[in-house]
Amino acid sequence: MVKTTPPTSFAEASLSDRIDALITSVVPVGSSDTRDRDLVHDIISTALKVVKDSTGRGDVKIMNTALKELRYSFLVFEPYKSYQKVAVYGSARTGLLDPNYLMAEEFGRRMAEDLDWMVITGAGPGIMEAANKGAGTEASFGVNIRLPFEAGANDYLSPGKVINFKYFFTRKVQFVKESDAFALFPGGFGTLDETFELLTLIQTGKADLHPIVMIDAEGTGYWDAWVAMCNVLEDQGMISPHDKNLYKVTNNVDEAIDEIASFFRVYHSQRYVNGKLVLRLKSELPGAVLSRLTTDYADIIQSGSITKIPATRAEIETDDFVDLHRISFDFDRRGFGRLRALIDELNAPR
Repeated sequence: MVKTTPPTSFAEASLSDRIDALITSVVPVGSSDTRDRDLVHDIISTALKVVKDSTGRGDVKIMNTALKELRYSFLVFEPYKSYQKVAVYGSARTGLLDPNYLMAEEFGRRMAEDLDWMVITGAGPGIMEAANKGAGTEASFGVNIRLPFEAGANDYLSPGKVINFKYFFTRKVQFVKESDAFALFPGGFGTLDETFELLTLIQTGKADLHPIVMIDAEGTGYWDAWVAMCNVLEDQGMISPHDKNLYKVTNNVDEAIDEIASFFRVYHSQRYVNGKLVLRLKSELPGAVLSRLTTDYADIIQSGSITKIPATRAEIETDDFVDLHRISFDFDRRGFGRLRALIDELNAPR
């Protein structure tokens, strides 16, 4: 076997190694912070592969625009990451005197004033305008989609808190990523698209569990038709009966706000560590409660039991809410409707 020796100079290195060395030398120019340099390295490497692959210009434009939109959106939201936020969806065509407009305005105001939450909308008129109006400019964000038939953001948003998106998919990513709860008012295809995508993400575990409320004014009947359709889906085995735990339908703003607030009464957040689901809690649970929950929710526990644990090494390394209480179990990653019921029990007053 012929023994090869490693390259002794940059000129002798392979093209791949030379590109890798150049990227490694360039990445620190952006910042002295060493965190995430490996990921930035991969982003640059992927961009260069696009050239190597002779990717069409139109496809390169999609990648370029998507990356720019995500980067700018991260920048806008970063100063407010300690604030909880609710995404509000609904029709751009809803009039000022429509009862659903008035409910959306009250909902936005109550979320900001009573809970000190911020409100994210699609930045348009109608329901979106109402929620921003109620919350006030200081507590409002707008993730606007550029459309030829709609003007820019509504008058209740400050320019510094509006992100303009070319693509729906990058906008949807930010809606879900930045929101801790979701309020869905009556709307058209866009609202229903967001409704089903949101439920799909949570039903499949692609997004963490969050409270979802469907709200409409008494007598308008919008969500009644949607509920009837979901009943058909359940009857025909298209969804599980437990999937209905993932959302709440109401005609009452008080109920909607309580649904959101109560979800975070004890529960805080979740994370998977070494294949186990870790639920972070604001207060400690008695051992007897965990024993009962282990029995009652055995159908979604693959092995073992629900146990109290300290912050894991992975969480400590990323400073991920290490001061909170924790429970963990071997979740089957299928029964998210049942998991939502378990979280509701964690939040129950004792």
